[in-house]
Amino acid sequence: WRPSDFVRELPTRVAVAIEGRAVAVRAWRYDVTGLTGHVVPLLLLDTNLEENRPEDREITARLYGGDDRYRLRQEIVLGIGGVRMLRALGYRSIQRHHMNEGHASLLALELLREESDQTAVARDIHDVRRMCVFTTHTPVPAGHDQFDWGLVREVLGEPIPLAELQMLGGQDRLNMTRLALNLSGYVNGVAKKHGEVSQRMFPGYAVDSITNGVHTATWVCPSVRVLFDRYIPGWASDPFSLRHAIKIPIEDLREAHLEAKWRLVREVRQRLGVELSSNAFTIGFARRATAYKRADLLLQDPERLAAIARAAGRLQIVYAGKAHPKDEPGKELIRRIHAAAERLRPDVTIVYLPDYAMEVARFLTAGVDVWLNTPLRPQEASGTSGMKAALNGVPSLSILDGWWIEGHVEGITGWSIGEDESDETADPVAVAARDASELYAKLEQVLLPLYTEDPAGWMEVGRRAIAFNGSFFHTHRMVQQYAANAYI
Repeated sequence: WRPSDFVRELPTRVAVAIEGRAVAVRAWRYDVTGLTGHVVPLLLLDTNLEENRPEDREITARLYGGDDRYRLRQEIVLGIGGVRMLRALGYRSIQRHHMNEGHASLLALELLREESDQTAVARDIHDVRRMCVFTTHTPVPAGHDQFDWGLVREVLGEPIPLAELQMLGGQDRLNMTRLALNLSGYVNGVAKKHGEVSQRMFPGYAVDSITNGVHTATWVCPSVRVLFDRYIPGWASDPFSLRHAIKIPIEDLREAHLEAKWRLVREVRQRLGVELSSNAFTIGFARRATAYKRADLLLQDPERLAAIARAAGRLQIVYAGKAHPKDEPGKELIRRIHAAAERLRPDVTIVYLPDYAMEVARFLTAGVDVWLNTPLRPQEASGTSGMKAALNGVPSLSILDGWWIEGHVEGITGWSIGEDESDETADPVAVAARDASELYAKLEQVLLPLYTEDPAGWMEVGRRAIAFNGSFFHTHRMVQQYAANAYI
């Protein structure tokens, strides 16, 4: 495929200075059209132009690729090039610039350069802060980019005097998160817990929180959509009305879920040649394969898991998720899951779906019986996959971290694993053993008996997941909070 199959190239060009030379940047436009027909233009920046040197044409070739030098070049294109492209396209009266994560924080530096008259820097910083909103998305220190000042001077130069840049970005290294914090008038994390964790990471800054949400019309599966259309007219434009899902007849919801489960069974058969059962209790786990998300926590004690499965009749686990190309522990995690699948057969059927993307996420979050999430506390900033599952009547079994602290009501919207407490200073091996033991106990003593002995009771939890969580953890509410708290 070619970019032009999906996006429209714009004729406008801008330039950014990288390592003292001009690098040309173009933009491709993708129109996001809402339910009412309103169009939001998405601009994708690109340096793959003939007038650029070969190494500069590669700056936008790989996501999260290369070393610190490559990374800083990308962030110059994104932040500085992004502002210049907006100006060149005629967007000259933007009142708020929203930076998601520190990768874009050079945007604020470009605004400061535009505002600065070299004589009233304090006033200029105040003006830029009024224009900038910053959302941090990770409670993991490694997720906050930092660059040596020698590299910064070589690649970025001094768009403002170095002493002022160090005042804003840090004396030892250029911390992109700190730069954004110092140049933003509103700062937030993406869940209440994450806001608290971020406040501790960056004391001295006011960090609010706006919990993430998912787009209801995108993530509701076809069979559940039919139910919503029948019982909750207008739900797509007013997802708050999903609280009325509590009135949907249990049998109708059960049939809709079974249809979604059949689709999952068909997709797994077509993609992997493995035959799942539509009657077996099915656990779903899909997210980026990295160590702190602990995808293998459920497999810590294979013998116990096999015994639980034999007592229940049959157990299925569907995994999905990619590892970062440079994340060797993440790749090893996937290999361990494949090895566990061989050992646990035939008591437990484990499949790992390749090429995890939105299409896979849609049928997976709707088709499993329970959604599992097992991060190491407090490293889950928010998480959204469990929100997608809840929209389809699939409850969560999750560590109390991120959004689940707010969405969890034990036995009502789903179930917890452990308590709401931090594991930052604890022995990770001991924490994993404790959490795995609690996970097995909850499966064996609570979830499986309810699923097998009281099917209507099980579906009631799914119905309440829609009514309580689906009606709140959505993008309509999220954007309204950003509008009220951050933009206006």
